[in-house]
Amino acid sequence: MKRVLIITYHFPPRPVVASLRPRGLTKYLPEFGWQAVILTAALPGRPDPQFEVVETPRRESLPLRLGRRLFGLDSDQTLMMQIAHLKRKLRIKSERSPLDMLLAAVGEVTAYPDPEKGWRPYALEAGHDLLCQRNIQAIISTSPPVTTHIVARELKKRWGIPWLADFRDLWTQNYYYPYSPLRRKIERRLELKTLAPADALVAVSQPSAANLGSLHKQKQVHSIPNGFDPVEANPTPGKLTDKFTITYTGTIYTGKQSPEPLFAALRDLVSEGSMQADDIEVRFFGAEAGWVDRQAERYGLKSIVRQFGIVPREVALKTQRESQVLLLLKWNDHRHRGPSSAKIFEYLAASRPILAVGGFPAVVDDLLEETGVGVSGQTWLDVKHLLRQMYQEYRSTGAVPYAGDEARIDRYSHREMARKFASILDSITEQPVPRQAQLIDRT
Repeated sequence: MKRVLIITYHFPPRPVVASLRPRGLTKYLPEFGWQAVILTAALPGRPDPQFEVVETPRRESLPLRLGRRLFGLDSDQTLMMQIAHLKRKLRIKSERSPLDMLLAAVGEVTAYPDPEKGWRPYALEAGHDLLCQRNIQAIISTSPPVTTHIVARELKKRWGIPWLADFRDLWTQNYYYPYSPLRRKIERRLELKTLAPADALVAVSQPSAANLGSLHKQKQVHSIPNGFDPVEANPTPGKLTDKFTITYTGTIYTGKQSPEPLFAALRDLVSEGSMQADDIEVRFFGAEAGWVDRQAERYGLKSIVRQFGIVPREVALKTQRESQVLLLLKWNDHRHRGPSSAKIFEYLAASRPILAVGGFPAVVDDLLEETGVGVSGQTWLDVKHLLRQMYQEYRSTGAVPYAGDEARIDRYSHREMARKFASILDSITEQPVPRQAQLIDRT
């Protein structure tokens, strides 16, 4: 069995969706001839004992240290979730408040290239030790944070081991890049320098892979989507909610996603008598956003829409499986066709119908059509038509029917994801680097 070192800041039990991709790789790569060794920052609990996990200390960036001390932020959550928590604590309701602008300005300077940069020296030391002591044939670094790639580059230069850089989100080409054009220009140089020695690059969708390839023109660039753990799949749905529940789990990216087309459609359907308000519940599980409540009230849906806040992953999965409909919010930008978020793959495992709302034609529309798991409505009129159909089926039978094609859904499992990664690892390790090359500093 060959060994691969996976460098990832996020790994279970760190409570973020970003940990699912590296966990899936670690769990299923052995079926394809690769045993993973995980290098990660100190976790908030004990990792699964079936995995070989090496944890290191981490030094928090100054903004995170101050935020934790002053406001009780949880450094194991994503930065966006921490900011949302802080705004709730300070009772800030604006989508673009002075606090948002202040945090962006501070991060512009102090969080370069990312807030987890303080992990780098610890990860490097542990990485060198692992490569010295273990017979490791390849490296995978997966981001964000991009510090994982910076660590991998230095290990690659020292040891000459084949390296695959995986992007769950793009770096400077990221649609949600939060900093100024000047910083993006400076950071793009860092991206080019960092990835120059990489043997292969991976993105989570074809559009993202195309963007990545346009910047890194001489590189192998592959598209491997996120996926779901087949062990978590729910082929036989349990008891569904009595109400017509529409459920969203995860973060809503302010200014980038919006449930407004759904709210507008529901207002019309209720007001014209096509739907009964007492039958309906729209549920949001994730970091609470005050603007969502205000938007719901504006459409007269205060009694229908409810935010439950952040819940444990097990609770989120349960709410998905019991829901009549799962809500997916698309990006409100025609340039953003991908990636497919990790959320859609969790939804696939829930075996419930998906309603994608808003945005523009995107990768997710292709996936919904291919697998038969749901439908997409761009405008509120589109959503209104789809909701009317779903609600009529619910009233007739007590449930919105699910019509997913299990064979096609299986193409998006973590097992299939691991198979594709293993194929790339096999290809970049076909010509092993001589052992004596390990001590050569390759520039």
